[in-house]
Amino acid sequence: MNKRLSQSAYGGVDGNKYVPYVTDKNNKGGNGVIMIMGAILAVIFAASTAYSGMKAGLTVAAGIPGSIIGSGMVGVFAKKKGILGKNLLQGMSSGGESIASGMIYVLPAIIIIGGKVNFISGVAVGALAVLFAIGTASLVQNYLIVEEHGRLVYPESMAISEALVASEAGGDSLKFMGIGFGIGGILTMLTTQVFGWVNSVITYVGSSFYRWKMSTEVNPMLAGIGFVVGLEVALVMFAGSVLSNFAITPLIAYFTQMAGSGAHVWNDAALTVSQMNVDQVAGSYSKYIGAGMMLCGGIIGAVKLIPVIITSVKKTLNAKNSDDSEKNTLGIWALLIGTIAIFVVGFFISGNFLMAIVAGILSLLLALLFVIVSARLAGTIGCSNAPVSGMTIASLVIMTLVFVIFGWTNTEHSEILLLFGVFIVTAISVGGAYAQTQKVNYVIGGNNNEMMKYFMIAAMIGVIVVVGTTVILEPQLRITGSNPPFGMPQANLIATLTSGIMSGNLPWIMIIIGVVMAIVCWMLGLSIMTVALGFYLPMSTTSIILVGALIKLLIERITKDKELKERRVQSGVSLSSGLIAGGSIIGLIGIILHVTGVLGDAAPTGFAGSNEMGLILLVVLVVSMIIPLTGIKKDSKTE
Repeated sequence: MNKRLSQSAYGGVDGNKYVPYVTDKNNKGGNGVIMIMGAILAVIFAASTAYSGMKAGLTVAAGIPGSIIGSGMVGVFAKKKGILGKNLLQGMSSGGESIASGMIYVLPAIIIIGGKVNFISGVAVGALAVLFAIGTASLVQNYLIVEEHGRLVYPESMAISEALVASEAGGDSLKFMGIGFGIGGILTMLTTQVFGWVNSVITYVGSSFYRWKMSTEVNPMLAGIGFVVGLEVALVMFAGSVLSNFAITPLIAYFTQMAGSGAHVWNDAALTVSQMNVDQVAGSYSKYIGAGMMLCGGIIGAVKLIPVIITSVKKTLNAKNSDDSEKNTLGIWALLIGTIAIFVVGFFISGNFLMAIVAGILSLLLALLFVIVSARLAGTIGCSNAPVSGMTIASLVIMTLVFVIFGWTNTEHSEILLLFGVFIVTAISVGGAYAQTQKVNYVIGGNNNEMMKYFMIAAMIGVIVVVGTTVILEPQLRITGSNPPFGMPQANLIATLTSGIMSGNLPWIMIIIGVVMAIVCWMLGLSIMTVALGFYLPMSTTSIILVGALIKLLIERITKDKELKERRVQSGVSLSSGLIAGGSIIGLIGIILHVTGVLGDAAPTGFAGSNEMGLILLVVLVVSMIIPLTGIKKDSKTE
C-alpha cells in the first residue's frame, strides 16, 4: 500500500491533534553522514545563490531542490535514515541558501558606497543574526505552525513535504509530482532562465494620456504556488498590483507629464521627470509607497503578535524538563546570545559606545519586528516571493534617519549603518526560511530541536561562504558602468536609499502615502502585508500566481462529487509541488550555467520573442495543468 500525505496535513483538524507522516517521536534523522551531506548542500546553495543573486538579482529557494537532491543522497549514503534524514537535508539546504537570499541585498552596498567588506566583521554580524532570528522565530513557532495549522497554508513547505513523501511513497503523489516537474522543467528551459528560445513575459503598456502596464510572466513555479495558496490570498495580492499599476502609477505619470525641463528624478539627475516611462515612475516612486505600506504593515503585525510572544516565552520557561518537544533551551540561549553580543560587536565595529547602543537597540527592535513578519509570510506565500528587500528598505530608512539625527553622516558611518543592516536583512531571511523548514518538520514528524540544531549549523556555514564569496569578488563588484559584471539591483537600491537619506534626498511623501494606505487597508479589515506585497512586486509575478489559483477554482467548480474533488485538488497540490520543484531546480541550474559563462545570454527575436508567443506558452501551461487533473475519474483506484 502506497502512503501519501494526509488531507489533514493541509488543515481541517486542530494543529495539536494533527498526526504527522512519521508517528514515532523517538526516531531521529541525523547522524555524521547526514551532517556532512547537509554541510555540502549548504555550501553549494549558499555560494550559487550569492553569485547568481549579485549577478542578476535572482534567487531560488533551496528547500525543494534540497529535498529532491537530498532524497537521492540519502538513498545512496544513508538509506536507514529514510524520510527523516531527507527532511534534515532540505532544512540544511534552506539554512545555507537563506543567508545568501538576505545578505546579498546589503553586504555589497558597502562596496558600492566606496567601503570595504571585512571578513571577520561580516561573519560576526551574520552569525549573530542567525542566532537572533532562530531564537525569535522559535518563540512564535508553535503559534504560526501548530495553532494556525490550515489557516496559514505554507505553500512551499507543503510542496517540500509532498516531494519528501513522494520520494518514499511512489503512487499517485509521485506520478503527479513527476508530471509537474516535467512541465515546470521543460517550460523553464525554453525561457531566458536557461536557453532563451521563447518569450515568457506577456507585456502590454499604455503610453497615451492614461499610462499603465500589464504584464504576466509564464512561470510554472509561480503558477504552482498560486494553486497551493488558493484564490483568496492570490486575489488580495493581485488587487495590490492593480492598485499600483492601474491607479497610483498612472496618477503619478499624469502629473510627471506636466513637469518642466528643470525637474529631475530624485535618484537620477540625468533624467527629467517629464521623460520618465511607466517602469521608471514605478521604480523611482510607486515602489517606495509599497515600502511604506510594508513598514506600517510590519509594525501592526508585530504589535498584534506581542501577546503571542509573551505567552510563548512563558510556555517555554515553564516547560517540563521531560517534555523535549516543548522545551526550547537552544532557542532561548540563541536569542540571548544574539541580543547581548550585537552590542559588543557593534562597539568593536564602530569604536563608538553611543553608536553601538543606539544602532544595537534599533537593529534588535527592527529585526524582531520583521523576523516575525517574515515567518508569517512564509506561511502565506512562501520564502521565494517574500519581500525581504522591501522589509530591509523599511528598516534602513528608520536606521538612517536616526543616524542623521545623531549627525553620523560620513562614509565611515554609512559603512557601520550597512553592517547593522546586514544583521537585520540576514535575520529577516533566516526567520522566514526557519519557519518554512519547521513547518515541513511538523508535517513530516521530525524532531523539533534536532532540526533547529542542523538548520543553525547550515546557516552558520552559509554566513562564512557568503561573506567569503563577497570578499573574493570585491574587485569585480566595484566595477560600474553600462554593463558591469555584477548588476546587484537590490544592493544598488539600498546604497542609493541610504545615501539619499544621509544627503536629505528621498521621496518621503511616497513612504508616508504608503503608511496611510496601509492604515486604510487595516481599517477595511484587509491583510496589509498581502496587499503591500502585491503593490511592491511586479504585476508579472502576482498575475501568474492568480492564474494558478484560478485553475484550482476551476477544478473545484467543475467537479461536483465531493470525494473526487478532494482527490483532484490533492493531486493538483502534488502536481503544483512538481511545478515548483521543476521550475526552481532547472531555474537554478540555468542561473549557474549563465553566470559561469557555460551558456550565453540569449533573447528570443521575431515571433518567438512576441507577446503572442508568451500567450501560447501560457495556454500550454494552463492546459498541461488542467488535463492531468480532469483525467482523474471517480472509478479509478488509488491506494
